Amino acid sequence: MSKILVTGGAGFIGSNLCESLLADGHEVTCLDNFSTGFRANIEPFFLLYPNQFRLIEGDIRDIDTCRAAVAGQEYVLHEAALGSVPRSIKDPATTNAVNIGGFLNMIIAARDEGIKRFVFAASSSTYGDSTALPKVEERIGKPLSPYAITKYVDELYADVFARTYGFNYIGLRYFNVFGRRQDPNGAYAAVIPLFVKKFINHEAPNINGDGEYSRDFTYIENVIQMNKLALFTDNPDALNQIYNTAFGERTTLNQLVGYLREFLSEYDPQISTIEPTHGPNRLGDIPHSLASIEKAKKLLAYTPSYSMRDGLKEACRWYWENLR
Repeated sequence: MSKILVTGGAGFIGSNLCESLLADGHEVTCLDNFSTGFRANIEPFFLLYPNQFRLIEGDIRDIDTCRAAVAGQEYVLHEAALGSVPRSIKDPATTNAVNIGGFLNMIIAARDEGIKRFVFAASSSTYGDSTALPKVEERIGKPLSPYAITKYVDELYADVFARTYGFNYIGLRYFNVFGRRQDPNGAYAAVIPLFVKKFINHEAPNINGDGEYSRDFTYIENVIQMNKLALFTDNPDALNQIYNTAFGERTTLNQLVGYLREFLSEYDPQISTIEPTHGPNRLGDIPHSLASIEKAKKLLAYTPSYSMRDGLKEACRWYWENLR
């Protein structure tokens, strides 16, 4: 079994990755400063996997912390970042410091430690103002937010490190990931947990715009699958590449609300009567997002195991059991 560092391992995606890797028998180190992650997400791992799991509390903006975290590791899953387009518009400096400065610290530390492979969370926001659908990895537009800039710069740094230092990386452009442990609270909560929380509390969710903006919503299990394929693929042609990480179908916000009402009303029939409100479109948002997953299928043998609807039904069940 392998020794794997997961940065941001107490966050939504990071904790799910830690859990799956631990269940597979790997030794996992979690690095997190708990700025957006939660101790509750990882507390069970100390009891379930006392000899496999350890926590380093620290910040990727500190290079010494990064060096300590990668020491003795074989692989890195770099999930630590400040997400959210609106957050980056409000505070571009901190987003830049974490997502670019912290990324550079981690990739330098990983290079110096001789890490076998560095797999990192990229973002579909990199496609920017490109209107082409579906989104194909080699064709992007101009970024529309500071967040998008930071995630694209990470891709550029990874490519330069591969060319210059013989570094092995894979970048995964996540498309609107959702599922268990995604935080419904705070000013920058993602749309699905935010809407679920509203419905459970018998409040009307607010849709930005007319609800016809669409996204390629991607269930967490598909993201876990992609990360494992990226970590352990033995296909040399798959290395030093960027991949869309998605299901490959798009859903409008109006459709999303309909699905949420359908699934949540199984637990509480009153939810089926709640109608959403509408507000202005959100600054920095792209109208439509749909991924081509052909490259991942070809080079990583990726076959998403959950459709959007199947994943959403699982997520609604988890939130019903854990939010009320």
